[in-house]
Amino acid sequence: MTALASFTFVRHVDGLRHHFERDGERHGRPAYRRADGNVWCVWSPADGWHCEIAGGLVTAHPLTSHADEPAPPATVWRSFKGDRSYLYDLQTPDPDPDPEA
Repeated sequence: MTALASFTFVRHVDGLRHHFERDGERHGRPAYRRADGNVWCVWSPADGWHCEIAGGLVTAHPLTSHADEPAPPATVWRSFKGDRSYLYDLQTPDPDPDPEA
């Protein structure tokens, strides 16, 4: 499987979008950095796929277990920071249409 180059989190309540781009690796899997800040989507043996900010503070997880997938799962994620929590869909870019179709 080829690692994703990018993906977007889309917030359920208002459609806010956060774009992530591939930026190296962590623990032998691709790491992704949010385009407008220092938020990472990474995999670790202890936490599986998650988002984190400076200092390794975990701020989001997929709602269902996808701990051992090779890339961040395209599913619903829950973010949490302080007393706020939101649901997001992880959306991958549409593949290029088949030029011969």
